[in-house]
Amino acid sequence: MDYLLADIMCRYLKSTGREVRLQIGADEHGSKIFNKAEEAGIPVQEFVDANWKKFKEFIDLLCKDYTDIVRTTDPDHIRRVQEIWRRLDQAGHIYKGTYEGWYCEGCEGFVTQKEYDETNGVCPDHQKPYVKLSEENYYLNIAEFRDQLTADIQSDKIKIIPESRKREFLNTLADMPDVSISRPTKSLTWGVPVPGDDSQVMYVWVDALSNYVTVLGYPENEINEWWPAYAQIIGKDILRFHAGIWQVMLYGLNMPTSPIILTHGHITLNGEKMSKSLGNVVGPKEIMDKYGVEAFRYYFSRHVSTTDDSDFSWEKMHNAYNNELKNDLGNLVQRLATMCQKYNVKLQPFEPSYFTDYVELMDGFRYSDAFDFVWKLIEGANNTIGVERPWEFAASDPERLHELFTNSTGGLGLVPLIIQIAHHLTPFLPETSAKITKIFTADQITPPEAPLFPPIEA
Repeated sequence: MDYLLADIMCRYLKSTGREVRLQIGADEHGSKIFNKAEEAGIPVQEFVDANWKKFKEFIDLLCKDYTDIVRTTDPDHIRRVQEIWRRLDQAGHIYKGTYEGWYCEGCEGFVTQKEYDETNGVCPDHQKPYVKLSEENYYLNIAEFRDQLTADIQSDKIKIIPESRKREFLNTLADMPDVSISRPTKSLTWGVPVPGDDSQVMYVWVDALSNYVTVLGYPENEINEWWPAYAQIIGKDILRFHAGIWQVMLYGLNMPTSPIILTHGHITLNGEKMSKSLGNVVGPKEIMDKYGVEAFRYYFSRHVSTTDDSDFSWEKMHNAYNNELKNDLGNLVQRLATMCQKYNVKLQPFEPSYFTDYVELMDGFRYSDAFDFVWKLIEGANNTIGVERPWEFAASDPERLHELFTNSTGGLGLVPLIIQIAHHLTPFLPETSAKITKIFTADQITPPEAPLFPPIEA
């Protein structure tokens, strides 16, 4: 969901005339990756290279407009994150101590005794017992910035969306301990070496979070033009890292904090949490291969809430494709273009613009609600055709026909409306939007040679 929401945000901002950089990447260090490589029986670098290839193929399908892409194994990133460490250390925000407590390998996160007790010692996201650790590590001093961070989140200087996640994190922050930010090499070798201490590698989250600014060239380059970012988009399960560790690091570096942290929920399958152990995991590529990228974007940006947990099933996906994309939108375009061709409809130049209600929803990061708004326009256009039945008066009342299709004397006729619909679909269904716009802005409107959404068997 991170990448889809980021791509929607990027396309929307670009369509309003703003210059945008969309950064994506892969976190390739940590014990989880190292252990998976060992289980697969291949060298860890070979393992991450293979995963990177699959990730890149997926991203190139879903987020074609990204401008920056980073791997945390890149030499430039490693060099820059080591300099970030040095600066935090020299400023007195890092100290050495002994960690004794719980760790979740799946989350790559340290767990407090309170969290351990509340979950009976089992990670709710990965369904695996926490591991007990006793290690000498380096720590990031959370306590010195706790009051400042709390105030900034409460005042929305650091705005966490939705409000419920903000409240949850503030409760966590109230007793959040200083965070261990390194692992001894006797326990983990796959990580960025701590500068000046060969016995330690950086905690994966310090490494990963830093890529927001290392990809811009920090610290050797000036990045004020692009940092702070317009927004960070994350899953709800990693909010503590982005709202906690990363903001404290930014304080320590005397850098601006994140203005907006948009958190999305999890996706269940047929009402159950997806889990490899249960054998019920559905990959995005599997859905795209069957229904196409645009249909994937449609379901996961309209039928999946921007901020809350949502459910997926193959039945729901098929119904959304067949009843909504194929029938509501695809048939609308086909019928309207066919009538325009038959009745020789000519449209005066028309420049689409976003409706105010849509802008408010998009600017408020309510993307699924904004998509619902667009779909009401589609349903309205279909309803107008059904009620007006232009084929019954096309020959006898050409003036009325012209008014219905173009509304040259005011209002919004069917053809300007479909162009408006295409414009509003731009962030969500970019390829479909471009096809519709091309059809209805041509000198001679003709129906598409092939359906926008051809029939697909369930």
